[in-house]
Amino acid sequence: MSDNQALLDFSKEEKIPDDVIKHAAKLRRELQYHDQLYYDKAVPEISDREYDRLYRELVDLEKKVPALITADSPTQHVREKSQGFKSAAHLVPMQSLDNTYSEEEVLDFIKRLYKLLPEEKIALTVEPKIDGVAISLLYRHGILIRGLTRGDGAKGDDVTRNIEMISNIPKVLQGKVPTLLEVRGEVYLSKKMFLQLNAERDEEGLPVFANPRNAAAGSLKQLNPAIVRERHLEAIFYGYGALEGNSIPTQTAFIEALRSWGFPTHPSVNYARTPEEALEAIQCLGNIRHDYVFETDGAVLKVDLLEQRERLGSTSKAPRWAIAFKYESEQVITRLLAITVQVGRTGVLTPVAELEPVLVAGSTVARATLHNEEEIVRKDLRLGDYVVIEKAGEVIPAVVSVVKEKRDGSEKIFQMPRRCPVCHTTAIKKEGEVALRCTNPNCPAQLRRRIEYFACRQAMDIAGLGEAVVAQLIEVGLLKSVADLYHLHAEQLLPLERMGEKSVENLLKAIDQSRHQPLWRLLVALGIPHVGVTAARTLAERFHTIEKLSAASIEELCAIEEIGEIMARSIDEALRQPAMKALLEQLQGAGVNFGEEDPVVHAAEGPLQGTIWVITGSLSQSRDEIAEHIRSAGGKVSSSISAKTTYLLAGESAGSKLARAQKLGVTVIDEATFRALVAKK
Repeated sequence: MSDNQALLDFSKEEKIPDDVIKHAAKLRRELQYHDQLYYDKAVPEISDREYDRLYRELVDLEKKVPALITADSPTQHVREKSQGFKSAAHLVPMQSLDNTYSEEEVLDFIKRLYKLLPEEKIALTVEPKIDGVAISLLYRHGILIRGLTRGDGAKGDDVTRNIEMISNIPKVLQGKVPTLLEVRGEVYLSKKMFLQLNAERDEEGLPVFANPRNAAAGSLKQLNPAIVRERHLEAIFYGYGALEGNSIPTQTAFIEALRSWGFPTHPSVNYARTPEEALEAIQCLGNIRHDYVFETDGAVLKVDLLEQRERLGSTSKAPRWAIAFKYESEQVITRLLAITVQVGRTGVLTPVAELEPVLVAGSTVARATLHNEEEIVRKDLRLGDYVVIEKAGEVIPAVVSVVKEKRDGSEKIFQMPRRCPVCHTTAIKKEGEVALRCTNPNCPAQLRRRIEYFACRQAMDIAGLGEAVVAQLIEVGLLKSVADLYHLHAEQLLPLERMGEKSVENLLKAIDQSRHQPLWRLLVALGIPHVGVTAARTLAERFHTIEKLSAASIEELCAIEEIGEIMARSIDEALRQPAMKALLEQLQGAGVNFGEEDPVVHAAEGPLQGTIWVITGSLSQSRDEIAEHIRSAGGKVSSSISAKTTYLLAGESAGSKLARAQKLGVTVIDEATFRALVAKK
């Protein structure tokens, strides 16, 4: 007998027992709590499966005793809310899907379809279920007008500016487009970018995202669109709410239409004519889902014929013509042999689980990050424990839990070191952070990571300065600071391992060339928290030199459209630190460009002096190249249209920026007119 059955073992005529009422209230509170963690904070504490178990338990209770249903019950609405955005209504309500983890329930779903549509042939599509953030975009005559999150299903957050930062979302559609289209899709963070983002957050002592879905949600709901662009979100589209001006008979035809209009769609959509084919398609998709660049947590089955969907209708929460089958997370048990502690670029101490090697989701896992001391305590991890391992988001190996029944008393409690394991400096915990930090700026481990970051492609781009070379240079005492790179010479390098004459010559040449990199690259290389490539370019364009940037107040920084208060304070704090001031002095002494070498056209000299430009559409050169032409002619380049914009340079397939420019009365010019303006003396 289940817990629910035991609770409901009373006559319908009797008064509802207090323990039943209390249990339903407890379930509602638990689900509301986990909704808040999942949607508002993007830091879930339980798995989707555990959430679905709680949800289904509440559904069963309310179904058997309808008097238990309350207006605020999670079963009565779709939950998704965030702070800081205006809301707007969907043209057609945006429902969620019913979930199942059982093939038997898939067959039951198909039986219900035939019961509702007797003596009809019903074909299904089977598509990958992306574990991302649901969005709804509105296009009028092929031009993107608005982008909303799911919200509560009736209204969603208006995230249009952030949607415009996602490169594979079309701003203007191609071909024969509908007069009105409310298209539905999913925003996601690729597995590769998820790894990179979490590594950066670990370095900065920030909480890491639990999985790519949470990372995408946290990114899409940033109030600063520049951060959205930095994180390289992508999207895939698969459905619609409203559609006018085109007649489309099936889901299969709609996917083809989406592709013809320029939308990214699922790489594979299977077609099933029988229940057996549906189950086979689910299994086939499960076998290849690890190969996708995005995370998939299931398969979505939909009735293919749209006319049949209309007749099937929906409940208050979910359509009757679709269901989501969730794959089981692949979990294995192995032994926690040891916990080692790594030291990052910013001094953060990160515990790492050393595991007995085990095969998980197609690859051998021997290590898993534990992130911080609090996670070890919360999970009660002990050395020698048997632990459950899975890949978080099918990407990062994660310790899920301890198999406590396997303990034999030999396990040992782990204590995070109170001193840096490399330089033995006392570790501290900053206010508001969970991470311990080594406070020694000369710590060899920190130095190694700082130099690797300084030299990486998106920063100073010093070819040949990889991890092994950096480690060797630090070990022999040639590098005690990033600035020491600029004092290396051939006689010091030639005796080192794997350092021949040609490789030494190339390395020294790359280091010398990096002296003349533009200011924005140096700003990235300095590793200021929250400052990526886009923000660094903006700062370089605004202040031109390190000296002027260092003198800027927090208020001046906040006044820049792309720089928020958090980033402004981070910049101010970083540039005031004695260690940073000392490094900048050393770099300047080594001849590194602090912005003075960057081409700057004075206001009186440039034909575009005093103008602010936004670039959109396809042009004869890349946007970066066009932007450099504008800057060298004295103009400024912005990423978004505003009342301050002077010109919109619009190429072919110009998007929503064109519509916004026209609405604001901004002058729109083509490339030929632009070239003529630049050529003026």
